[in-house]
Amino acid sequence: MAKTWYPVIDYVLCAECGSCVTKCSHGVYSKVKAPVPVVEKPEACVDHCHGCGNICPSGAITYLGEDTAWTPPHGKPVMPEAPCGCGCGTASASAAASTGGCACESAAAGTKTVAIDYLYLDLTSCERCIGTDQVLDEVVAAITPALKLAGYQVAYQKTEMATADIALQHRFQSSPTIRVNGRDIATAVAENHCGCCSAISNSDVDCRVFEYEGATYEVPPKQMLAEGILRAVFGSPADAQEQERFQLPDNLISFFNGKTQQKCACGGNCGE
Repeated sequence: MAKTWYPVIDYVLCAECGSCVTKCSHGVYSKVKAPVPVVEKPEACVDHCHGCGNICPSGAITYLGEDTAWTPPHGKPVMPEAPCGCGCGTASASAAASTGGCACESAAAGTKTVAIDYLYLDLTSCERCIGTDQVLDEVVAAITPALKLAGYQVAYQKTEMATADIALQHRFQSSPTIRVNGRDIATAVAENHCGCCSAISNSDVDCRVFEYEGATYEVPPKQMLAEGILRAVFGSPADAQEQERFQLPDNLISFFNGKTQQKCACGGNCGE
């Protein structure tokens, strides 16, 4: 199985037909969220398998790590190029435009792509991840027509931080995280105790809270997300981020360690 290869869903294009969930026999997609394709176990994907992408009717599936000239039957080709040099570990500029991955090279090249990334720990039981996911879906649906009218291509993707390796690859600091063109729309990381993720990992876990106009929210309001996304697109360019060596916060290390060791009633190790 692959560690740096898995499907990426463009939810703007996705028809939610469920064909990819049905096709995959490796458990990559969540059955609970079907027919909406949610990549639950990216590490289970077979290296260079294009099975789900080949049957996608809307061309909404591309792949992190794509290095061939594979062409989605109903979409655009993903051509191999040099990896992004920003340290994020995603594909090159053309792949970023199609997958919603790192858009730093796209921006540098002058293309008008808005890459919106939702990074989360759990969409089955964590109330704040689920709530934020629903609010973000509504906001993206509402602002996409205006962005397209302004000449922007919107690439919206969701990625579960299923393992510590994936979290490291994405330089993940807190759950949930919303990034626009590779940058967190929240100006700071604030957290409080999360009972849901603590139960998942059988450890004491803090998850993100969002601060907006003097109030604190576990699920951010629509106004905050819309304002944050639009500011990231039309505001002044942010200063370049220093690419210092990234380490997972202790809080997330505890979560992944606990999740791996947690046993369920079935007798299996569900964290693996």
